[in-house]
Amino acid sequence: MTTHLTTEEVHLPSGSTMVNDKVDFSILVGKDLSFSDISGNCDDGLDDLMQHILHRSCKAVCHLATPCDPDLCTVVGNIASNITADLETRLLMVAPKLGASDPRGTVSANEPLDAYARDILKWTSKQSSMHLRADSAALLFELFMLFIAHHIKEHFRYHGDTGFLKPGDCRLILPIANKNIDAEHTDIDSADSDSSTNLYMPGYVNPTDFFSVECGMFPLSSSMEKQAAPAPHLVFADAEMVGHPDNYTKAELRLASKTKALFFNQHNRRFAWGLTVSNRTIHAYIFGPDDIWASTAMDISGEKGRRAFISLLVDWSLCSVDRLGFDPSIRYIVDRRVGGPYLEIDVHEMDRSTGKAEPRTYYSQRCLGATDHLFGCHARYFAASDNPESMDKPAFLIKDLWMTTGGSSADDSHESLFLNVLHAEFDKSNKFSDSFVQLVGAGPVVINRGKTVVADSTDTAFAGLPSMTQDVAKDSDNDQGSPSRCVRQHRRTMAKWTGNMISEADNESQAIVAVADAMVALNAMYTKCKILHGNISNRAILLQPTASGVKGVLAEFDYASYDGDSAGTVEVPELMLFQSIRCLENPRDVRTLLDDLESILYLVCWLGTFGVNQDQRAAYAVEYAARNKPHLPIKNWNRGTAADIADTKRLHMSSFAAFEERILNRMQNPFGTLSHLAEDIYRVLFLHPGCSGTCPVPNRQVRDVGMPVAVPAPGVERDPLVLRNNHIDAIIANLLDVLARHSDVAHSSERSRG
Repeated sequence: MTTHLTTEEVHLPSGSTMVNDKVDFSILVGKDLSFSDISGNCDDGLDDLMQHILHRSCKAVCHLATPCDPDLCTVVGNIASNITADLETRLLMVAPKLGASDPRGTVSANEPLDAYARDILKWTSKQSSMHLRADSAALLFELFMLFIAHHIKEHFRYHGDTGFLKPGDCRLILPIANKNIDAEHTDIDSADSDSSTNLYMPGYVNPTDFFSVECGMFPLSSSMEKQAAPAPHLVFADAEMVGHPDNYTKAELRLASKTKALFFNQHNRRFAWGLTVSNRTIHAYIFGPDDIWASTAMDISGEKGRRAFISLLVDWSLCSVDRLGFDPSIRYIVDRRVGGPYLEIDVHEMDRSTGKAEPRTYYSQRCLGATDHLFGCHARYFAASDNPESMDKPAFLIKDLWMTTGGSSADDSHESLFLNVLHAEFDKSNKFSDSFVQLVGAGPVVINRGKTVVADSTDTAFAGLPSMTQDVAKDSDNDQGSPSRCVRQHRRTMAKWTGNMISEADNESQAIVAVADAMVALNAMYTKCKILHGNISNRAILLQPTASGVKGVLAEFDYASYDGDSAGTVEVPELMLFQSIRCLENPRDVRTLLDDLESILYLVCWLGTFGVNQDQRAAYAVEYAARNKPHLPIKNWNRGTAADIADTKRLHMSSFAAFEERILNRMQNPFGTLSHLAEDIYRVLFLHPGCSGTCPVPNRQVRDVGMPVAVPAPGVERDPLVLRNNHIDAIIANLLDVLARHSDVAHSSERSRG
């Protein structure tokens, strides 16, 4: 906890907010490392994907927001009951005045809640059979929420600290209409009759002062008047208004797309909530790493439905922040003495002697990579220091992710086990001692649950939803009747600071040197230790500064395996862009070194197309827009299911003519060094004598516009990608030669620049 905040600065706990137009949180958002908009992502097929992972009518969804402590749960339940009773009484009292005008800006100080109740009745009354327009429903929805917020505020005004409820641990949930949290990262077009409302939290409940919104009941404060919209990381959830019943699916797609932006902007987001409002029916949603769950309908035209929605809003206001989907171990801090806002990040390092995870706090003002997928491991990367005064000189690289554990949330750190083996082998020699990232700490993220502390996982995060598990099982295709979601453990690792990721190289020469070093290291760890990497990507190769330029260092060993072992992984959205064809088609099949080397090719193609640093990607984005967003086949390497991506890659790799037309000719510089490197790697991997081509799967719809679907040549009985394993030694030798030649040229280019 920081101890040097001025009176103008405030400590922001996870899930709370500070309204201040002078605070710029953009440095923490990590927009410069979001590649979704330029390279596509698996969420582009949300309409297809949601048919498989959206579980409807889960009765226990709203229970996830209830406080864990039984005594506190009783207190909160009583507050919700009192608010419901008050609303029902007021609705009966104002029923004859159903035609009253909109109270916004005209609310009398003597009867503000009665005025709100009159308009709420327009929404809830069964007498009004007309389907409400989305903008009308949005206004009435906001008034309903403000009614609840007023009661929460009044509770603390009159009761203060009750022992179970402390104002500093609670918040108001307030609406801001028609404000996109980040329009740049909203994929679904919302220019129709529907509308949306963002729900945000203006901070701790203060019993002596009102927080304000655009409403006559709450007087506007000067600070709120300056705030056009909350900073992106301060938004709690999105509520989509459905203008017409036929638009319901579209509203869910918008909700999913905006929730993806929540995960991207909020580094302390564990899971997310959302709402859809269709006329007088409300559904609540929970977005987890692998599934979406929708609640049963809350029909606010009836008392039962109103009670259910009020209970949800009260629970959101009074529960602990982890029940809202936030991570209490990552906190937003505002302190201008160190150059603006930053993050406090707790890393719980496991003490083997005691079996306890001991926390230590680190500080970061730089996000190297935010999660830009709605589903998956939600990996986030931070350049961190153990002192907030030295964040500009990071000493550590912290990684936060939800890692699959093969069915057990007690699984040890997979990455640390393999890195320990590699360092034990290569630290004996000077050649490869610095070729692999060095971990200095790893452990689970822990969550306080009342008097107990639990390791955070999909099991513990959703442990309060037994009926949800049954509902999921009911809808699952699993014959055993067990839940379909996989088990993920929330883990945090810390490595010694090495340097930027390869996607932030100064130029193409640096990227080529790093790729060549990574290739040599991959071969060395396979030759000496029989270890395969399994996760080559733009985040798996780091750039370590040296006297002569840079050196490539391998990181990201979360999916490493020994030669001959089954990969044993499920579909991982973050991996599929760079995964080999065979791993995409058979994720549980035995991997080979050629799979890692094929991933190197896809990485080189990606860097050559979209750029090796943010400046190149920004220039690409401008050119891409100026050319009216032409189709880029490489974007389909990251869209759809694993089978879809595998089919597309088979098509693009089927012949050199296809590869040249669909990939090489569409790079930023078709005649540049990365293009030449990609061509040479392709020729070695896919045109080796005896195993040429890819034998694309016939009669399958492939995601590639204008590309004829190839079919296997007559007489070909085996897949060339299987046949090439018979030539693995020759292929590896040729690849090492190719990378060495390109690396020498790149080194020469770097020396000439120096």
